Amino acid sequence: MSRIPALERRRALVDAALRVVSRHGIAQATTRAIVAEAGMSLASFHYAFASRDELIDELITTVVGREQQAVLPELVPDGDLAEVIEAGLLRYFEHLRSDPEHEQAMLELTQYALRSPERHPLAVQQYARYAELAERSLERAAGLAGADWRVPAAQVARVLVAFTDGLTLTWLVDRDDDAARLVAHAAADAVSRLADVR
Repeated sequence: MSRIPALERRRALVDAALRVVSRHGIAQATTRAIVAEAGMSLASFHYAFASRDELIDELITTVVGREQQAVLPELVPDGDLAEVIEAGLLRYFEHLRSDPEHEQAMLELTQYALRSPERHPLAVQQYARYAELAERSLERAAGLAGADWRVPAAQVARVLVAFTDGLTLTWLVDRDDDAARLVAHAAADAVSRLADVR
């Protein structure tokens, strides 16, 4: 059997952890379950990661990075700020619809981190990444639409993250696509009112 490069081994373990957390929850995502899902030995896990918490941190980073590719705004021809933001939210929603288990796993990881003081920084880090992604998206959206934020983009980002959380959790519960799209429209309208057109 050929030797797997360390980076490839880490990626395979992260993907396996995501599948395990998605299907069974964080409590069942033991190192043994993860390596079994990845088709690796326990020694392979410890070669790639120092601990399960390190793997979970990497898992959060990986999934947030995938979401970044899904939601960064693109130019909407003749679109105003609300339309650019809505297009980004709808891209996020399509990303959610295409693989809801990923976001379900992220919600599980957030709850896992919040349950104990030593893991709480993981939740803080997760939401800091969400806020950073939202802020970059909002700054780019304003640039594309020729608008300026009246309040710091970091504050607007927290509003956008709250809307996105609500859309995500509600859709995971009811799977109502039309209602989710209405939320995206309302959220984009509300957020865009925090900016002025140049």
